[in-house]
Amino acid sequence: MAIINLFSKRQKLLRGEIPEIYHYDYLNINLKIQIVHIINDTIGRDNYRDYKYSADFFKTIKDVLCREYGIFQLNDESSNESEVINFFLNETDVEKSLDFIELSFRLIDKYVRVTPGFKQYSKTKITPDEAITELNERFKEHGFGYQYEGGELIRVDSTYVHSEIVKPTIQLLWNKKFTGANEEYLKAHKHYKDGRNKESLAECLKAFESTMKIICKEKGWSYNQNDTSKKLIEILMNNNLVPAYIQSQIGALRNILEGSVPTIRNRLGGHGQGQIPTIVDDNITRFALNLTGTIIIFIVELSEIK
Repeated sequence: MAIINLFSKRQKLLRGEIPEIYHYDYLNINLKIQIVHIINDTIGRDNYRDYKYSADFFKTIKDVLCREYGIFQLNDESSNESEVINFFLNETDVEKSLDFIELSFRLIDKYVRVTPGFKQYSKTKITPDEAITELNERFKEHGFGYQYEGGELIRVDSTYVHSEIVKPTIQLLWNKKFTGANEEYLKAHKHYKDGRNKESLAECLKAFESTMKIICKEKGWSYNQNDTSKKLIEILMNNNLVPAYIQSQIGALRNILEGSVPTIRNRLGGHGQGQIPTIVDDNITRFALNLTGTIIIFIVELSEIK
């Protein structure tokens, strides 16, 4: 169902009441209810005794959450649907609410999408793609700083950076050939979301190196599995991944690649701390995440690997 630009929304926009700065530490009840509407419209209602697609959807969510939280039930509701929906609506812990959202939309993305029975027997109203699009639009509408991308919720700090760097990087790495690099880049974002900045830097470097190794493999360029980023960059340069006319214009490219992600990670996240713990702040981590994405986009697009 399309998002309707109601009169009240337009008036809030005119008054400057639409949030421009993202928040991360609370989910208001209106957004939660909108998310429940999206889920219900996507999975529909079971209309046949022998087909329990939507019921199985909610049972899966309940089973996963209960097992992971180490409990037997989420609350005292009589049905799986009521149990998980009321858990979500009443939960004050933002991270647990995000558990529900991410799990629900991962099921929509990976299970509902490929199961014809939902549309055939449950009379769904919107497609998985429409559901994901609306979820992300609702997040932006409420100024909530997350987006669902590539099977996970990604923290968004800048709309421009997300749309121009993070999202294109995930889309490029969604190619099955880049599965490993994609998992590492998503892990880097998850660590950042969870406040584990050193781990985020480590995954940035892994994603960067994995991308270069995959390019070398696909191109048939000789490399060793234990090659460092410096060696891998050298291989890409020696095989003219970057055209000569571009190299002449940006002769510092090698220095940028060699001195960016690997250096940040090595200095802040990759070695022993000594007596004084090394603190990696959010600004440095965001810089590394965005720089990693920018460089990955650059070299993958140049490789023309499909």
